[in-house]
Amino acid sequence: MQQTWRWFGPKDLVSIDDVVQAGATGIVSALHHVPTGAVWTPEEIAQRQAEVGQLSDGSPSGIGWDVVESLPVSEDIKKQQGDWRAHIDAYRTSLRHLADAGIEVICYNFMPVLDWTRTDLAWRLRSGATCMRFDLIDFAVFDLHVLQRPGAAEDYDDALKDAAARRLAELSDAEKAALAKNVVFGLPGSAESFTLDDVRAHLAQYAAMTEDTLRGHLVDFLSEVIPTCEELGLRMCCHPDDPPFPLLGLPRVMSTEAHYTKLMQAVDRPANGITLCSGSLGARPDNDLPGMMERLGDRVHFLHLRNVTRESDGIRGSFYEAEHLGGDTDMVALVEAALREEARRRAAGRADWSIPFRPDHGQDILDDLGRRAQPGYPSIGRLKGLAELRGIIAALEPRIARETA
Repeated sequence: MQQTWRWFGPKDLVSIDDVVQAGATGIVSALHHVPTGAVWTPEEIAQRQAEVGQLSDGSPSGIGWDVVESLPVSEDIKKQQGDWRAHIDAYRTSLRHLADAGIEVICYNFMPVLDWTRTDLAWRLRSGATCMRFDLIDFAVFDLHVLQRPGAAEDYDDALKDAAARRLAELSDAEKAALAKNVVFGLPGSAESFTLDDVRAHLAQYAAMTEDTLRGHLVDFLSEVIPTCEELGLRMCCHPDDPPFPLLGLPRVMSTEAHYTKLMQAVDRPANGITLCSGSLGARPDNDLPGMMERLGDRVHFLHLRNVTRESDGIRGSFYEAEHLGGDTDMVALVEAALREEARRRAAGRADWSIPFRPDHGQDILDDLGRRAQPGYPSIGRLKGLAELRGIIAALEPRIARETA
């Protein structure tokens, strides 16, 4: 398993020097400053590769840009409105430029409006560490009383609406503004951000869209770009919804194993694959992560290994970002399933037998608390997670090698 690390570019407060010292062997990055729908030029891609390849003293870093996360899919493509056809053409052009640069794995998502949602970006744990958290009551406060979305009351039962009203009474104006800012924080590292009016406008455009329609638009998009990927030797992999349940009245099409199975069958080509994110999918109690790796593993092109602790047994509920080995997902079983998939690929002679993974998210601990890096992406918290995952791999690999020899 290739050990990679997400890096947001030169403005990232976690440097390439830090990544090399952490022991990662590859970088996951994106051109966050390029507007969604625009072409990623060869010059911009080469610039990012040069930044990845150099330490602060000018010497070679010894690592490269191995995975794109993300080459974003525009809202126009998701809605099939406006400039969506031109955006697909631009997407294909960007894929060609990435292939020319030697980058083969492209992660993306198909979540409408917001690419991920949390209500708290620095929730304090008893240990003194901080982490990201999704509080369902706080989200209901945002939806019902801050955003004031039409029809929102229909999405919550009376008990939750009452709890949201009580929580609202406890919040100051500054706290309500902070909640709104957290919810619309959007894509990590992106140059784009939303105001509440932006969110309302986007939601209005999705008002009549069903899950089947959105899935159809995803299938249409992949039917256009996957042949290009096959021609170029690229592998695309869709990230799950985060959280993996409906929010703001929007449809969700990548929240469960059934969703992924439908997509893999609809565009049944090896280049059409999965980013298996154990944290996003693990927020639902009915998602069996080790089982998904076993059943869908031949199409898993990228792994996000992180953990969450669920605070209820419901499909939709509160959760927080746990330590990598401390949440509700059996991380040892998941890593074992991934290593067994690698062994199967190696035996079959697949060139892509090594699955890149990254220690996704992490709690802010020690010096992270003062550095205030990108929410969810501290240096020491992720280093701790990578070390724990590396230990699991080192313990399991010899046994799996013997059993599959």
